[in-house]
Amino acid sequence: MEHTLERTIGQMVAEDYRIAQVFKNHKIDFCCKGHRSIGEVCEKYGLDRHVLLSEIEAIQEQTGKGNADFTSWPLDLLADYVEKIHHRYVEAQIPVLKQYLAKLCKVHGKAHPELLAINEHFNLSAGELAMHMKKEELVLFPWVRKMVKAEQQRTSLDRPPFATVKNPIAMMMQEHENEGERFGLIAELSDGYTPPADACNTYRVTFSLLREFEDDLHRHIHLENNILFPKAETLEQKFLG
Repeated sequence: MEHTLERTIGQMVAEDYRIAQVFKNHKIDFCCKGHRSIGEVCEKYGLDRHVLLSEIEAIQEQTGKGNADFTSWPLDLLADYVEKIHHRYVEAQIPVLKQYLAKLCKVHGKAHPELLAINEHFNLSAGELAMHMKKEELVLFPWVRKMVKAEQQRTSLDRPPFATVKNPIAMMMQEHENEGERFGLIAELSDGYTPPADACNTYRVTFSLLREFEDDLHRHIHLENNILFPKAETLEQKFLG
């Protein structure tokens, strides 16, 4: 048990993503703040560590993982997956949610002013995420693929213009934290994406899509912060010697 308490929650979710649901249930950030140990989060949130560990063990005892083992994936494949699955999802959903939120603000904004704040936060997040993903696609991910290719071909590699992969990674992680906090505000303003009693179908669909968007964002950030980024830093060390 002591060994488990010392492990980071990011490591645990990386090995079995189903565990993420346990942390979600307790409102524990496992993606942006995945560096914390079970012991640390129990102390911070006033949780009984034995109860939390029993919930995790119950998930682990279920037959089969039911999720891809991303920790075993080649680094370039993982970068491709993040780009083609999560980045494309964000790009496709942003215009849909913008349209729905604008409509809700127009029709229900007077009775539910929190919608105006939700709309503002989402639009800010949409702009930041668009720039964030482009930086990954044009700078970080190409360098990751270049490192993988150099390792495979056993060739040397010049230093990148950003000196070390740790620099863009630090920037990406800070931006992840910013958007994680912004969606935390959206979740709070929407009462955990719970539509009010007078909500129309569009209202309910919009909140459902916002919840789905946040869930995807958590998984997206988790894959990068807890798996892709650490692996990229480890791979770079092979070239730095």
